[in-house]
Amino acid sequence: MLRILMCASLCVALNSCVNRSPLPAGGALENKPYLPAPDLVFEIEGMSHCTSVDDARLHINKGEPVTLIVHGCFLSAGRFRALADVFAFHGQQTICFNYDDRDRISDSAAQLNQALAKLSEKIDTDQITVIGHSQGGLVARQSVSEFNDAQALSKKTKISLATISGPFGGIESSKHCGWRWLHLASFGITTAVCQAVTGSKWTEIPPDSRFIQNPTPLNTNVVRFLKINTDETETCRRHDAEGRCIEDDYVFSLAEQSHPVLDQLEIVKQATVKAGHVEIVGDSITAPDKLIRVLQQGGYMRDTPAERQAAFRDLLDQLYVMN
Repeated sequence: MLRILMCASLCVALNSCVNRSPLPAGGALENKPYLPAPDLVFEIEGMSHCTSVDDARLHINKGEPVTLIVHGCFLSAGRFRALADVFAFHGQQTICFNYDDRDRISDSAAQLNQALAKLSEKIDTDQITVIGHSQGGLVARQSVSEFNDAQALSKKTKISLATISGPFGGIESSKHCGWRWLHLASFGITTAVCQAVTGSKWTEIPPDSRFIQNPTPLNTNVVRFLKINTDETETCRRHDAEGRCIEDDYVFSLAEQSHPVLDQLEIVKQATVKAGHVEIVGDSITAPDKLIRVLQQGGYMRDTPAERQAAFRDLLDQLYVMN
């Protein structure tokens, strides 16, 4: 029994979060020619540009809307440097939020909420978009809930929230971590295994956890919420020379991404996309065309002008297609 439980715990780490695909290139728009000139330089703990640069300071235009990207497990801001260039091509400035993915999700959300509050004080615009992928979707949603009103955002701030492949229904492979009777029967061994594999968040991610079952209502700063679900069945991350799949791109089922309370909220607009867990946000060989389409349709990314379609395709080839 214990061996089975340990294997199940390992599945949480190996199948629910890991991203083994190479990083997309990024940096193809180093001078960011389409962005408004920055007129504000500052630092906020946890926030950085979505590039691997030594300068921790943020350089933004304080009068323009800001898009904030929140990564999932085992990732960092650098994973989304290419997507940041996609936004930059459309004249939208982005920053990324970094956190320890082994911390409690509610703790990471509180840190993000504090960072958002500081950001809202620095900029003149009242528009901030928060986009979270995978576990980052849980962090993003919780950060703008009533749970974090103690670090309330400025009342003028309007948050547009978008989540991608977020396991709002809990992670099925971690369900045994929520079985209290099992922890007692194993004399605490399963508790140790769950915590060792997933970190402090182990009590929050099972489907029957209080965190999953009773989501805190969104606060009034959130003006819209786009919930992007990915149908990851029969998707593939890597093929061999003969075209056979050697690594699938399946992480969360649609059931794991669904929630009976969240999905019924009037503010929530849902889009289900046939795409793999990594495919949807892009990697070094796959451009996130499906995600771009959904974000543009939802008004989270500006439309690509007809006269710049060819240039945009060239940019995607530079960012995502490995030569």
